[in-house]
Amino acid sequence: MLYNPHPSSVPQSPTLPAFDLPSEASITPKTSYESTGEISTTSNGSRSRHILDNAPASPRTFANSPVRQPQSSNTSRAISPPHPRQKKNTVPAENSDIIATPNVPSAPAPGMYWSRASTYGRLPSKCLRAHTATIIGELMFIFGGCDIRNCFTTLYILDLDTLCWSKPRTYGDFPPPCRAHSSTLVERDTDGPGKKSSSIYVFGGGDGPNYSNTLYVLDTVLSETLIWTKPITYGAPPSPRRAHTTCYWQNKIYVFGGGDGIRALHDVHVLDLTNPTRLTWSELQTFGPQPLSRGYHTGNLVGDKYIIYGGSDGHECFSDVHILDLSNNHWYQVEVDRSIPRLSHTSTQIGSYLFICGGHDGSKYSSDVLLLNLVTMNWETRKIYGTIPPARGYHTVVLYDSRLILFGGYDGKVAFDDVYILELSACAYLPQITNFIIDV
Repeated sequence: MLYNPHPSSVPQSPTLPAFDLPSEASITPKTSYESTGEISTTSNGSRSRHILDNAPASPRTFANSPVRQPQSSNTSRAISPPHPRQKKNTVPAENSDIIATPNVPSAPAPGMYWSRASTYGRLPSKCLRAHTATIIGELMFIFGGCDIRNCFTTLYILDLDTLCWSKPRTYGDFPPPCRAHSSTLVERDTDGPGKKSSSIYVFGGGDGPNYSNTLYVLDTVLSETLIWTKPITYGAPPSPRRAHTTCYWQNKIYVFGGGDGIRALHDVHVLDLTNPTRLTWSELQTFGPQPLSRGYHTGNLVGDKYIIYGGSDGHECFSDVHILDLSNNHWYQVEVDRSIPRLSHTSTQIGSYLFICGGHDGSKYSSDVLLLNLVTMNWETRKIYGTIPPARGYHTVVLYDSRLILFGGYDGKVAFDDVYILELSACAYLPQITNFIIDV
């Protein structure tokens, strides 16, 4: 392990106990992105054309929200959630949900704009990093994560219409405190036209020296309760890990990469959910040039393409982009126009773009928003106005109603509990772009 004289200034290694300062590995990237516009490109990968025609699902209403509208706009006291069947009065998001910040210049009409949101209700009691955020309808479910010292197993919900927090009661077989786990939304058709059930599958993660490969499921179907279960699984599960990514495609959850405390990983495992009473693990045999082992990367499912960007093996911060074609289990490395290393960032698909927010570039944390054009595979930048969030990593970002919602994170010294909103403005049309080509 490399000695690090300033352990709090670098991100944790996916191969070592996460956040157990000072025992973290140094990360020395081969490349770094400078504002001079200097370009270096990756190479490799045969190229073929695939058409994607999968529109992102529009937000559905989670009718029995366990939160309610705040009684006044100037209070931060806890608000007890009403009975889940009580109808919620929605407050338009533009009405007093943003903290007024003096001396911030106005943005032109088409400009994207950051603002810090004022939230209400039962706010998270701790600042959080390496948690997960899952959106169901207008509700953002925040689970797990840690502050500077401890990990948690708490579930919070932020209503993105009212910006009101709640801490719902949960029952059943709870996961242990964990960070750097994955939370995968699985929606299934149920009895009745247009009705779906929604469950959150939590896998892996850990606390201190402990790494997990256990699966837990949060059932959100029942309106009165949220129930945790620890289902029996069959087959050989992945090795214990954290800092991995997952995606859900055709009744299967795919798990890629992460770290087990000794080394970084690059294997792919599949959990088959076709038979709800017999969840089965298997390791996926893939073809083509595999990505290097890594954790704290991002993974986005676009059609049948699983796009992996960045991450770290504990020594190097990566800037490469890889695509796993789930239709044939073939890996491709994609050429991009310049090298921008990132780890512990977020990546959100908005139409034919990935919006990359924050993260660490191998030397420092960033507050930048970068756009990866999935058609040209070129990096793009946009002028962004407003109150820029402090640089951070290990945060979460979700897309809701033409806005990006950022929560929590860590800047090497301080963990956060703030919420920032990025208004997409002229880019708000991007989610409507659903028919485009990715070259691999």
